[in-house]
Amino acid sequence: MNQQPQNHQNMQTGTVPPQLNHGGHEMFDVHEVLSGAINTIDTYTMLSGHVQDPELRDILQRQKQFMTEEYNITLECFKSGMDPSQPTKSYKMKQGNDFVYGVKPSQPKKPMQSAAELTDECISLSMLNAVKSGATMKTTAAMESTNPVVRRVLADSLPNCIEMAYEISLYQNKHGYYQVPQLSQQDMQHIQNSYAAAVIQPQMPGKLTH
Repeated sequence: MNQQPQNHQNMQTGTVPPQLNHGGHEMFDVHEVLSGAINTIDTYTMLSGHVQDPELRDILQRQKQFMTEEYNITLECFKSGMDPSQPTKSYKMKQGNDFVYGVKPSQPKKPMQSAAELTDECISLSMLNAVKSGATMKTTAAMESTNPVVRRVLADSLPNCIEMAYEISLYQNKHGYYQVPQLSQQDMQHIQNSYAAAVIQPQMPGKLTH
């Protein structure tokens, strides 16, 4: 005997209320984004009392403030399915864009044995990992979102995650926490010159049918 699907009554046809205009995959993925945002903000809060460098403290506080506002905007449009009460913003970092290239000998890394070993290097790394994790979750959620407003808000948030991660990595690089190796000039030019621009064909006008 053929059995009818038990969830046939859940099939939606036509328009749905904005607050219900979300697919199942979107619900689960945005749930992960919001939970991850709370965890990142909580992590920043827990680390803030251990920061020694005023510059790192300034980065942490500015990023935490921005993330909190962004969390509220995402939550609002997720609940309402409509445009949030305030527009999305772009995060602006204070760091310059100059990386120091090269690798110098340093002490091998190893796990801490106690909280007393917590340093600005550890704190900045925790911040960077949290921001990178958020970017991954937001990318997945944006690709799965059926609600156009939620999709846009998540997509607009990605450049901010990238900017924050870049700011932290620049701070780490300046203080020797993050070393960046570089290829030789010859190898770089070889790789750059191994590609050529694509030829763009002119678009042919469509044929008219009578």
